[in-house]
Amino acid sequence: MRAEHLSQPFGIGERRPRLSWLLPAGAAGQSAYRLRASAGGDGGDGALGCGSDSGWIDGADSVLVPWPFGPLGSAERVTVRVAVRTDLGESPWSEPLSVETGLLSAADWAGFADWVSPDSDPMAPAGQRPACSLRSFVTLRPSVPVVSARLYATAHGLYEVFLGGVRVGDLELTPGFTQYDARLQVQAYDVTGLLSSGTTEISALLSDGWWRGQVGALRSADQWGTETAFLAQLRVRYADGTTQVTGTGASWESRVSHVLAADLIEGQRTDLRLAGRGDLDGGWRPVRVGDHGFDRLVWSPAPPVRRVAEIRPVSVSRIGAGRQVVDLGQNINGWLRLSCLGESGLGPAGTEITLTHAEWLGPDGDVTAEHMRPAFPFLPHPLPAGQVDTVVSDGRSPAFEPRHTTHGFQYARVDGYPGDLSPDSVSGVLVHTDMRRTGWFSCSDVRVNRFHDAAVWSLRDNACDIPTDCPTRERAGWTGDWQLFLPAAAFVYDVAGFSVKWLRDLAADQRSDGVVANMSPLPRSEGWKGPVGGWHGSAGWGDTAVIVPWELYRAYGDAAILEEQWASMTAWLRYVEQAAAGSRHPSRVARPGAAAPHERYLWDTGFHFGEWKVPGEEIADMAAYQAVDKGHVATAYYFRSASLLASIAAVLGRPADASRYAALAELVRDAWQREFIGADGQILPGDQPNLVRGLAFGLVPSGLRDAAAGRLAALIRSAGTRLGTGFLSTPYLLPVLAEHGQAGLAYELLLADTPPSWLTMTDRGATTVWESWEGIDADGVPHESLNHYSKGAVIDFLHRYVAGIRLGDSPAYRSFVVEPVTGGGLTSASAAHESPYGRIESSWAIHDGVLRLRVLVPPGTSALVRAGGCEMAAGPGRHEFTVPAS
Repeated sequence: MRAEHLSQPFGIGERRPRLSWLLPAGAAGQSAYRLRASAGGDGGDGALGCGSDSGWIDGADSVLVPWPFGPLGSAERVTVRVAVRTDLGESPWSEPLSVETGLLSAADWAGFADWVSPDSDPMAPAGQRPACSLRSFVTLRPSVPVVSARLYATAHGLYEVFLGGVRVGDLELTPGFTQYDARLQVQAYDVTGLLSSGTTEISALLSDGWWRGQVGALRSADQWGTETAFLAQLRVRYADGTTQVTGTGASWESRVSHVLAADLIEGQRTDLRLAGRGDLDGGWRPVRVGDHGFDRLVWSPAPPVRRVAEIRPVSVSRIGAGRQVVDLGQNINGWLRLSCLGESGLGPAGTEITLTHAEWLGPDGDVTAEHMRPAFPFLPHPLPAGQVDTVVSDGRSPAFEPRHTTHGFQYARVDGYPGDLSPDSVSGVLVHTDMRRTGWFSCSDVRVNRFHDAAVWSLRDNACDIPTDCPTRERAGWTGDWQLFLPAAAFVYDVAGFSVKWLRDLAADQRSDGVVANMSPLPRSEGWKGPVGGWHGSAGWGDTAVIVPWELYRAYGDAAILEEQWASMTAWLRYVEQAAAGSRHPSRVARPGAAAPHERYLWDTGFHFGEWKVPGEEIADMAAYQAVDKGHVATAYYFRSASLLASIAAVLGRPADASRYAALAELVRDAWQREFIGADGQILPGDQPNLVRGLAFGLVPSGLRDAAAGRLAALIRSAGTRLGTGFLSTPYLLPVLAEHGQAGLAYELLLADTPPSWLTMTDRGATTVWESWEGIDADGVPHESLNHYSKGAVIDFLHRYVAGIRLGDSPAYRSFVVEPVTGGGLTSASAAHESPYGRIESSWAIHDGVLRLRVLVPPGTSALVRAGGCEMAAGPGRHEFTVPAS
């Protein structure tokens, strides 16, 4: 069972969480279900009492089923089980699912805890500010056993909490990254086993984090405030039914910690000699109590960020006296962990070790980071690359890892380590949102498998509480990147709760006139009045507000996110309507005569990134680039969002809205066709991206589609069988070719090993996807980010066409299609996807001119299998089909 999109629903914010479960193996479908809930945990003000039973409820739904009981109260824990009736009969009760809410209202905080800030919070330059320690003491009641204890915490900044010197929980980078002006996440911890009788110290380590540390492409600081703060509440429930509640307040004290500087981009500087100082060293001062309110506190619908793996290096090289280079063999997001040399820890007391992280090596074998420096025309000079940690040994600490920063790296230079590093003394700690793996792919070409792995790694490295563009130089939640990659991401990982969390930030960032920011959460320096304020609302980026909720509904069957985001979606389209109708591009104004009636539905003004990152495209003058008419791109997305809103309105039972948006979409399509299809039927401009987009979005009339696809193929051939697409159209390129009789050409592009191509990346050593098609040039020089998943969206073609698993007419794979498209010399391919209804598999192999296809259909679903010109219906279970290979 799962609650909402979580398999471990602990500290959730839903009073009526929706429930999902898998049917018994072999069941064709469900006819009824029964839910039973029993109370437990910290009590609360819910209506469950000692237990509730829904009785048998007729229905086939088993995904995101409404909560049938009374609403849960704050800090309430319940255990839920389900039984189902299927064609196999009545099932036994399922294994239990524990569901526990967090503190659900401001009243749960008021009077129990206050915001506290360090008294000595030095305002050093951004990136150089120390973390502060805060502490107090809690005394338990004597002679009364503790039944349960919960700690709830959040911060303006990053925090870690300790009880009796033991770190609480396994979450990282808490409280996470949100649009803090509107939303601040709280975490819940079960600390029952960390409390002892008598008095226990409760302490926190507090650093800048995203709150006031350097963020975004501009490395701006103090974006949400100029001081850090901490808020926590401890609730202890005793065996006699009483509860003791304590929280942060005036009794707390603070001092500067052993972390002398902590910044997510710059790095962390730590002196372990200061970590062991006792109270005799003093320095503790009363905290400052502040009034920051509790109304912005929220609970995340996403899994938390955790350290999900440790990666041992594939090599360690000594490149000079006291200097070694570690190669993890994989580009990751996280940090380096050093282990001790022996009794002296990381070396004699006072030994200083510096860790410099990078994605690539220079010709001298040393790390290089020049390509990671953000550079903008309005900046006086490129910004530093950052990602440098230092630690001073205390002569005894057995290990070091910097948990108040994070880096994107495969290589790390270690300076000052007194011995020889080995795989036993150094490792890379992989840190990202702890998403559930749901999809796999492999085929007979190891190069394709290697690229698929690289794309999956780029997703993992850029899923750190928000979907970032890269884990190095910007780390920003660029909207366009996520809407392009989401279909591929939703196949290989469960990104539902992760995306819902981020969409709430996107809506919070949205301007009152409907403009959607190009990145979210949006730092103030890159916001509406910053140097790039005029760039927001770009076509393909702003349309994320519509496209992402729709893709989540398709992949997970979550209609609630459509309802929740309805206001955001319609506000965006209202802005686009007004922008299109209210002004014209200068090139159209210069035309003789009045504007044609269709022009009010052309969106051709405002800032637009356009296709972006087209092979060979160099933008030296951003103002000149902006002046170029991009109406063909923006109007295409105008149509895309209008048509999707018509579908969304139909799902939500809004027939009038569905009719209005469908009519608007037809007017926009007509405008695109009148403006960008010549009298001779040629698509204008006649480049690869525009042809791909026109075909993928359904803008090209049916009578012209074959000719347009032929023109696209001819352009690719004339370019030496090379692609010419950038960010926006690359995900659609191979599917468009495959759907228009050009599957052979699609495979040629997929398997091409000369730039620009996907396999060039892995052939040149990439373990993640590059931002630029020439991320590593022929001379081995790196350019821009080497960990940027957008071009990796091509793996969706591997899932949906090579292996052939495609969504059908119903969401969440309730019905789906299996239709492999063979070619490229591949002799086999397989994919598996853990859908909301269960595991789907498609596996095919060709031998002696015969294609053998094996398919697994999960209980409660149906599949339509197409292979060798045949079409077959398949119900739950395993199936095998043998047809002549085409």
